[in-house]
Amino acid sequence: MKKILIICFAFLFIQQLNAQQKKKPAAIYDSDVLHHPIVGTKGMVATQHALATKVGLEVLEKGGNAVDAAVAVGFSLAVVLPRAGNLGGGGFMIVHETKGGTTKALNYREMAPGKSTRDMYLDSEGNVDRDKLNFRHLAAGVPGSVAGMARALELYGTMSLAEVMAPAIKQAEDGFIVTYDLARILKALEKRIGKWPEARKIFYKKNGGYYEAGDILKQKDLAWSLKQIAKDGPSAFYNGKVGERIAKDMKANGGFITMEDLKNYKVEEMEPVWGEYRGYQVASMPPPSSGGVHIVQMLNILEGFPIGYLGHNTAETLHLMAESMKLAYADRSEHLGDPNFWEVPTEGIMSKEYADDLRKKINRWQTVPSEQIKPGKPQTYESDETTHFTVMDSKGNVVVNTYTLNFSFGSGIVAKGTGILLNNEMSDFSAKPGTPNAFGLLGGDANAVEPQKRPLSSMTPTIVFKDGKPYFATGSPGGSRIITTVLQVILNIIDHDMNVAEAAHAPKIHHQWYPEVLYIEKGIGLDTQSLLRAKNHDVRYRAAMGSTQTIMLRDGYLFGASDPRRPDGATLGF
Repeated sequence: MKKILIICFAFLFIQQLNAQQKKKPAAIYDSDVLHHPIVGTKGMVATQHALATKVGLEVLEKGGNAVDAAVAVGFSLAVVLPRAGNLGGGGFMIVHETKGGTTKALNYREMAPGKSTRDMYLDSEGNVDRDKLNFRHLAAGVPGSVAGMARALELYGTMSLAEVMAPAIKQAEDGFIVTYDLARILKALEKRIGKWPEARKIFYKKNGGYYEAGDILKQKDLAWSLKQIAKDGPSAFYNGKVGERIAKDMKANGGFITMEDLKNYKVEEMEPVWGEYRGYQVASMPPPSSGGVHIVQMLNILEGFPIGYLGHNTAETLHLMAESMKLAYADRSEHLGDPNFWEVPTEGIMSKEYADDLRKKINRWQTVPSEQIKPGKPQTYESDETTHFTVMDSKGNVVVNTYTLNFSFGSGIVAKGTGILLNNEMSDFSAKPGTPNAFGLLGGDANAVEPQKRPLSSMTPTIVFKDGKPYFATGSPGGSRIITTVLQVILNIIDHDMNVAEAAHAPKIHHQWYPEVLYIEKGIGLDTQSLLRAKNHDVRYRAAMGSTQTIMLRDGYLFGASDPRRPDGATLGF
């Protein structure tokens, strides 16, 4: 009798637990299940901020599609993640629609103002003026985020702009709870952000104090700007009241962006770049992103090695990855730029034949010094602050989006009366060819400053397909480390059979040709480091790399994970 009662109570407990789980969307990770993905069946959103994730999920629950949710997330992040979410920046989006099986890319990267010149950031001695390049009004390119989000909604969405923007307007007007991470970074960057009156008015208290975790941050000017856009569409930003305030602030502070520049801004609809790796199809962003081209290039090189057999993060595997990275970044320095201004040998760089030649340059036993690696000649085969979010629904509709202000909080400048932080994306151009940018990346004539040109980017929103259907989608912030971060997520899932949470958590490495350093995260074993040094690698620790947001569709279930490297991220599904 006692056994029967125990069985009955156990059965009732399980039934009750199942009922509770059905009522609630999947929760954010508990500390004891860090390597388990979030699971859903109808829709899933992975972003760098829990409040934005919740906004996206609510849109899906109301019947909106993946694009509706993504655009709502994009505007929400502009409020709750001011270090990277933005109205004053730009980025890239890839959209896959199950109906028709189409996959398209939207390029809403910033453009250089019409007054821009090749040597505009050089001083009288011909050296790069870093302050002018990074922290003044001249650092801003013409923003594309508003146009990009609006265009995506117009092409692929089902809801109105006012509907998807309503949560962001409420967050800006009523305020949101400041997290520990936001409070920390505002204190750390006070000298840069706080010196600008408009930015200080928003991000620091009137008495000179700091916002602490748990405080409410309201952004009235930003709410005003969002309302204008919700009411009048993107024309409010590019040909209306918001744009007029931006242009006025530019003129008063020596910036180049004019109303004419804003009116001339255009979103470019593009075909993704495609590659194949061990039977999987990879769709990623074409130039002016360097991410997609070099993801495919490195996968092509590594496909010739038994990465899975060699093991995850073994010295041999890491060595082969690092050598592939060096070869790709060398090519990036010479061949990549805005294809509207420079002939980019995209197909050549991504060809299997070119990869075969590059693979022969890799020494399995010793690293090849960077000075001995030169950009290749792929033409013969012609036959750091950013945020990423991923949205997927059960039908297989997918949005991967990466956008940025460049540095954390961009230039730190807020256009007066708008609440909008301005990007400093002009520093992604090669201000002086052959001189490293803020991320240590070398560039040349392909990425020189020109009016209306878009600066080269490392942003790499990516969708991987299996048997022609979306399998997983991912992307990351991280400046020059974005490309290698996304590469390792792909390898972790395909070669090392990891789930999306394991793939995100695993320690990562980065090499970008110059400087000649193999950066590693903590978690790479000391024995492995010794073996890498024996191959003459200069191994050094680097702070956490990237913040991937990954969703997988498998067997009718959605599996998602937000990288824990940045504490405010969250994945939710239902």
